[in-house]
Amino acid sequence: MIADESFVDVLAAGCDAGIRYDDKLEQDMIAVPIGPRVQRFAAAASPAYLERRGRPRHPRELLDHACLRGRFASGTMTAWEFERGDEVVRVEPAGQLIVQVGGATDLAVDAAVAGCGIVYLFEDWLRPHLDSGDLEPVLEPWWQSFSGPFLYYPGRRLVPAPLRAFVDFVKASSSRRARRSPS
Repeated sequence: MIADESFVDVLAAGCDAGIRYDDKLEQDMIAVPIGPRVQRFAAAASPAYLERRGRPRHPRELLDHACLRGRFASGTMTAWEFERGDEVVRVEPAGQLIVQVGGATDLAVDAAVAGCGIVYLFEDWLRPHLDSGDLEPVLEPWWQSFSGPFLYYPGRRLVPAPLRAFVDFVKASSSRRARRSPS
């Protein structure tokens, strides 16, 4: 098992499968949905930060705030993207804290809870802090939804037995979840 925040060629790395979002899936791969089917990116800050610096009402106002950013191992820092109706806004806010995506992401969350700025991550990652009140949603009507991740593997070769068992488990789990969720 390899956990890496960069894009890895699973075949070249000697892996049987990988997990990615659909916009990053490689061609000619079999993709099996895994995890929540709809996710959102969320922006949040501590109540103390928002009292001190104000609550942004439009994504462009983030340019006037301390934003806690993440950088991939490749050096890439992705823009923060927000959407409301037909309007999509991409911003690249400044910030004094930039963390390595993955292992150091918790540092950005801890800094947001401590009142250092606004963090932008998966809503599920921030949910415990939002539920506890340690963080407040920022620009929630603008939070962008996207499809959840996929387990992917090459379709042109024999699927190893452990991977086949895992794929069957994932499909059965998804089926059970779909039957339990209200329509």
